[in-house]
Amino acid sequence: MPAVVVLVVVLGIFALAYRFYSAYLAERVYALDDSLTTPAHEFEDGVDYVPTNKHVLFGHHFTSVAGAAPIVGPAIAVFWGWGPALLWIVLGTVFGAGVHDFGSLVVSARHKAQNMGTLTESVISPRSRTMFLIIQFFLLTLVNAVFAVVIGILLVANPEAVIPIFVEIPLAIFIGQYIYRTKTSALVPSIVGVLGLYALIGVGQAFPIDIIGIAEPLGMSSRTLWIVILFIYTAIASRIPVWVLLQPRDYINSHQLFIALGVIFLGLAIGLDSMQGPLVNTQVPADSPNWFPFLFVTIACGAISGFHTLVASGTTSRQLDRDTDARYVGYMGSLGEGSLALGSVLAVTAGVTAAGIDLSYSSMYPDFTTASDGAVGYFVSGIAGFASHLGVPISLGTVFAAVVVVSFAATSLDTGVRLQRYIIQEVAGNAGFRPLARNLTLATAVAVAIPLALALAPGGGQTGYAFGRLWVLFGTTNQLTAGLALTVIAVWVTRNGRGALAQIVPLVFLLVMTTWALILNLQGFISEGDWVLGPIDAVILGLALWLIVEAAITMRRVLAERGAPVAGAEGGRR
Repeated sequence: MPAVVVLVVVLGIFALAYRFYSAYLAERVYALDDSLTTPAHEFEDGVDYVPTNKHVLFGHHFTSVAGAAPIVGPAIAVFWGWGPALLWIVLGTVFGAGVHDFGSLVVSARHKAQNMGTLTESVISPRSRTMFLIIQFFLLTLVNAVFAVVIGILLVANPEAVIPIFVEIPLAIFIGQYIYRTKTSALVPSIVGVLGLYALIGVGQAFPIDIIGIAEPLGMSSRTLWIVILFIYTAIASRIPVWVLLQPRDYINSHQLFIALGVIFLGLAIGLDSMQGPLVNTQVPADSPNWFPFLFVTIACGAISGFHTLVASGTTSRQLDRDTDARYVGYMGSLGEGSLALGSVLAVTAGVTAAGIDLSYSSMYPDFTTASDGAVGYFVSGIAGFASHLGVPISLGTVFAAVVVVSFAATSLDTGVRLQRYIIQEVAGNAGFRPLARNLTLATAVAVAIPLALALAPGGGQTGYAFGRLWVLFGTTNQLTAGLALTVIAVWVTRNGRGALAQIVPLVFLLVMTTWALILNLQGFISEGDWVLGPIDAVILGLALWLIVEAAITMRRVLAERGAPVAGAEGGRR
């Protein structure tokens, strides 16, 4: 099938979803109201609470959620055929992620920008707050470990990308200072920043950075040293006010994302590449995981992702300027991530067929392990293939693609460590451990040390846990968190006298798929003697089942009491 047909159909569905379905959610389900004062204005402090133009905030939110996961997950899932992967991306984005991301942002903004874990106390029950926070802690640990390993692998494989990636940091700080002090629009400075970043690709090709000479005397591999360097960097970056580095780099990366999507879509239109591989793969090896339920946890970001609720309720809600901006930032952001997932599928099925790229479906997807290990490399090669249709040499296109992927993953890593610090401080506060709750340095050190230890844990061969065991558990925990967040949103919507069908349908599906996957994962971890991820899986499964019961009891009570006055205030419309 011509890949351009797939492209047009999926983007058309996304456009219709934003025009009609997001409008329905905004008016009839979430009841957006600009007369409400958002937390960004109520608690403005110039650090975390900063009223932000919706386009700038979209850039932050979009690039924070669009890390490596919407690239890796779909690239792996094509193992089961590109048809099931695309079907889940479309349905999951429109009816899952759009509802989930949009709702998480709205509910958090109506509750003084509390994160979703904290919200469970007032929406579901006090016990559920601690349980959800602990699940979020595990999710962020897995997210930060996964993204750090992904970046480490890419920097080792593409040393030409090192200079552009690291020079982007001072470049973004300069742009952030300029925008903040001159109060000018971020559009032109950030475009200049993108152009400067891409100009550095040539410098990176001329001076590739290979750190093996430093790593070996320290008794490390290059990948391990890169992971350590990344966590040292994030320990610093997560302490810096958002307007200094996070916002300007996110806005630069949002342009990068659109450029990358432009390369995919325009290159595809010019090259007229066809989809390679089966619509549904009926020749999977007998020992392969079944796509029920594992397709729905392998593709998390790009369909629906619990990490998004952490971003939406953890940082984005603290920067929301107007209540109605939530539709654009939340729902459009999910469509953007769905478009990136679409681009990933197209890259590994059509881009890799371009001249100069010698990859076939049979060599890429003979078994699930090969599919998992090679996912990022397949995407990078596919982007280089699309870029070659635009006259870009394969070598230059490869570095460009690596820079894009590392930039996205690094942004999510920055945000993830910041969010993990918030959760650690909150859990410590609930437990009465004041030194950890109040000491930012100590909380940051814990937020960095735990995922660092997991990222460096042995297992899974050269690619570590990231594309094997760790990826599977990450995806399962991620989707479970999304289902639990939808539960909170559904209870809140019902309590406010509006229909919650939009939340209930995807949350039931997700909770069934993720609980099923957690049980299968646990069986596998036990049989293989994995005493690192096995206990984590067991704890997450136990907490999830408990929280599901709590939510079901609360929903039943809310339905019975529907229409009764609700005690308490939240700084705006309930």
